[in-house]
Amino acid sequence: MPDLSGDLLRVPFFGRFCGVAIRILLKMKALELACLLLIIVPQVVLGTHDVYIVTMEGEPVVSYRGGVEGFPATAIDLDEDMDITSEAVTSYSLHLRRYHDKLLDSLLVEGTYEKLYSYHHLINGFAVHMSPLQAEFLRKAPGVKHVERDMKIQKLTTHTPQFLGLPTGVWPTGGGFDRAGEDVVIGFVDSGIYPQHPSFSAHKTDPFGPVPHYKGKCEMDPVTRRSFCNGKIVGAQHFAKAAIAAGAFNPDVDFASPLDGDGHGSHTAAIAAGNNGIPVRMHGHEFGKASGMAPRARIAVYKVLYRLFGGYVSDVVAAIDQAVQDGVDILNLSVGPNSPPTATRTTFLNPFDAALLSAVKAGVFVAQAAGNGGPFPKTLVSFSPWITTVAAGVDDRRYKNHLVLGNGKLLPGLGVSPATHENKSFSLISAADALLGSSATKYSALDCQRPELLNKRKIQGKILLCGYSFNYISGTASIKKVSETARSLGAAGFIVAVENSYPGTKFDPDLIDYYNSSTIRDWAGRATTFQATAAIADGLAPTLYNSAPQVALFSSRGPDVKDFSFQDADVLKPDILAPGNLIWAAWAPNGTDEANYAGEGFAMVSGTSMAAPHIAGIAALIKQKNPKWSPSAIKSALMTTSNTLDKGSHPLRAQQYSTSEIMTLTRATPFDYGSGAVNPKAALDPGLVLDATHQDYISFLCSIPDVEHSEVSNITGSTCSSSSKVQQRPYDLNIPSITISQLRGTQTVKRTVTSVAAEAETYTIMTRMSPEIALEVSPPALTVLPGASREITATLTARSVTGTYSFGEITMKGDRGHLVRIPVVAMGFK
Repeated sequence: MPDLSGDLLRVPFFGRFCGVAIRILLKMKALELACLLLIIVPQVVLGTHDVYIVTMEGEPVVSYRGGVEGFPATAIDLDEDMDITSEAVTSYSLHLRRYHDKLLDSLLVEGTYEKLYSYHHLINGFAVHMSPLQAEFLRKAPGVKHVERDMKIQKLTTHTPQFLGLPTGVWPTGGGFDRAGEDVVIGFVDSGIYPQHPSFSAHKTDPFGPVPHYKGKCEMDPVTRRSFCNGKIVGAQHFAKAAIAAGAFNPDVDFASPLDGDGHGSHTAAIAAGNNGIPVRMHGHEFGKASGMAPRARIAVYKVLYRLFGGYVSDVVAAIDQAVQDGVDILNLSVGPNSPPTATRTTFLNPFDAALLSAVKAGVFVAQAAGNGGPFPKTLVSFSPWITTVAAGVDDRRYKNHLVLGNGKLLPGLGVSPATHENKSFSLISAADALLGSSATKYSALDCQRPELLNKRKIQGKILLCGYSFNYISGTASIKKVSETARSLGAAGFIVAVENSYPGTKFDPDLIDYYNSSTIRDWAGRATTFQATAAIADGLAPTLYNSAPQVALFSSRGPDVKDFSFQDADVLKPDILAPGNLIWAAWAPNGTDEANYAGEGFAMVSGTSMAAPHIAGIAALIKQKNPKWSPSAIKSALMTTSNTLDKGSHPLRAQQYSTSEIMTLTRATPFDYGSGAVNPKAALDPGLVLDATHQDYISFLCSIPDVEHSEVSNITGSTCSSSSKVQQRPYDLNIPSITISQLRGTQTVKRTVTSVAAEAETYTIMTRMSPEIALEVSPPALTVLPGASREITATLTARSVTGTYSFGEITMKGDRGHLVRIPVVAMGFK
C-alpha cells in the first residue's frame, strides 16, 4: 500500500498547474483565484453526487498472507474455520478501514463526500458518495485500483419438497425432517424477514442450540424493541446506506430494520429453510403443509431490497462481505443487476462478482437467481462460473378452475378457489354491462377494482365477468381486489378473462362470443336480458402431471455473455433448474410485492427468485452431510446428477412463445436448464465431482481474450501469471460443463474428476452430440479410487458451420450405480 503520510504535492489532478492535494490548496490563502475555483467548484457545486465502489491495493482478510509490518497473515485454507474475533483478523480489518479513511481524508474536502462502507473481508475497498469529478480524481490517486459507479439491483421475482423427493429420499439420510440442515446457516440477501411467521418460529420444534461458527448480530425492532432473532433466525441486519445517499430510501415505507415490508425475503427464506409441516391457510381454505428444503437450517437475514426501488450493489456487497465474515455456509441471492456491468471489459469482473468469488474462496456456496427475462436468449443476470445460477421450472402441480358454459363448452382456467355453489350454473354479467351512470367515461371499471362503480342490483346472484388489463401487469389491479368487489356486490363468483391480446396470454374468443350472442340488448346497445350461464369447477385441489418439470416461460435463458456487447461466453449458464412457478411459502402480511396477497401469511409466487432458494436449501443438506466439501464440489454434485428427462421419461421441455406470441412447448436445451433439473437424492451421493480452486477461477479470468491482466488484479486483488493466456483458454476451467462459443477446427479440452465415493469404482464413458460437432472422449473407461483424481480428455471437431449451437453430453456410468453427466455445448466456426 502507498504511504499517505508524506508529501501530497505529487498527487495528479485536473489542470496543468493545480496538481496539488485539496487539503493543502485550501490552506494556501494566497492561491490564485482561477486555480481555487478549479478545485472548489467541481468538489462542491458542479454535478450531482453518486455512489461509487472503490477497490484498493492490498489484500482483504480472506486473502491476506502477510507482508504488512505488524499485521500477521489472516488467510486460511478452505478446510479451516476462520476466527473472525482473533487479534490478527480484527487488527488487520481495522488497519484497512483506517487506510480507507486516511486516503479519503487526504484527498477530498471534508463535507463534500460521505464514506458509506469499508469493505475489508472479501474485497479491499469502500463505497463513497461523491461527485463524478471527485471520482475521476480518486481514480488517479496512488493505491486506488478501480472506481466504479454503483448500479441498481432488482428482485428476481407447499408441494416442492415432495416433488423433489426430499421426505423419502434425502431427509432420512440426515436424521429425518427434524434434523435436515441442522446447524447449517443460510444467509439471505433479500428484502428482510417477517420473524413472527410460523415458518420461522422456534416454538413447537425441538430447541435450537447455538451455532458456534456463526458470529452474526441481531438488530432490534425499533418499534417493539425486540430482537429479530429467536434461535431459528440467528442473524438479522439491514444495509441501506447507499439507498439513503441516493435519496431513494423512505424509512416510513421501507423500514430501517430487517423487517420485511415486501414479502419477497420471507418467501425465499421459507422455501430454503422454513419449518416443516406448517399449514398453508388462505381465505378460509387450507392448501396442504409447507416446508423448506432444509427445515432445520438456520436463517441469517441481510436486508438490501426495499419496497419501491429495489436496492444498490454497494449495499449488497456490504451485506455479502458481512455475511461471510459472520460465518454463513450458504448464500442465497434472489437478486441481480438490471443489466450486465458496463465499466469493465467482461461481465465476470465487477465488485459484486468479485465479492462472491472471495465468498466462494472462503468456503461459502452461492446460489443466485438466473433472472426473469425469458424466454428470450441472453437475458441472464448471473454470469460467473463460481456462482450457481438457477433457472425456474414448472413442477407437477397445477391449480385449474374449469369453466363450463351454458352451451356445453368447457374452458380451462387458472385459479385457486372453490366451485360455484352446489356446482350450479349462474347467469353471466360483464362489468361493462353493470356500470353505474357515466362511470365508463370517467374511470376504467372493467377490471372490477372499484365496486362503487358497478350496479349491485344487476350483479347480485350472477357470475361477474371482468376484463384482464395492463393494470394487472403493472400491479395497480389484483385478483384479490376482484374477489372483494364480487363479494361486496353479492356475485355468485367471478371470471377474469383476456378480452384483448397481451404478450404471453391467450385470447380465446369462445367465452366472449358466447356471452355476446346470449345477451339481449336494446336499440342503444344496453343489455336488457342476460341469458349466458356458466359454472366454475373446483380449483382448490391441485392436479399432478407427469410432464414436469418444464422450464418456465419467464426463466432467463442463455447463452451466457462475457461483456456488455453481449458476446457469447465460454461458460454454460444457467447451471441448473429448480421449481420456481406458483410456489407456496411464507409471506409478510404487510408485503407489497404481490397485491393479491396483501394481509396474507402465505403467497403462491413465481420467479427465479423462488428457484434459487430451492438450490440453497438442497446445498445446505449436502453441506450437512459433507461439511468439508468446497462450494465448487457442491455445485458439481448438483449439476452432474441432475435430470434431463421429466417424470414421464421424456426430454425436458421449455415454455416458449410461438410466432403469434402464444405460449407453446419446445424441446429444452442446456441454455434453458443448464445441466438439468435438480435431483437432491443423487446429489448427496454423486460418486465423482469436478472441483475448482480460487486460483483456477483467477486463471479463467486471465485467459479471457481482450481482458488485461491489470484489470483482473484491480478487481480481484489476485495477479495473473505472465503465461496465463497461453496456458489456458476460458473453457479449460474445471467445471461440470464444456462450452465453446467459437469452435474452429478441432479443440481438446480436459476435465479432472475426483472420487467422493467410499469405494473404488470403474466408469464407462460415453458421448452424445449433435451431428454438426464430432465429440470423442478418452479414455473410454477408468477406475477411480476413493479420494483420487483422474483426467479425461474431450476432443471436439466442427464438421459443419450452421451458425447455431450444438448440444450433447459426456456420460460416465459407474459399476456401483453412480451416473455422472457433463453437458457439452459448442458452435462451429470456419
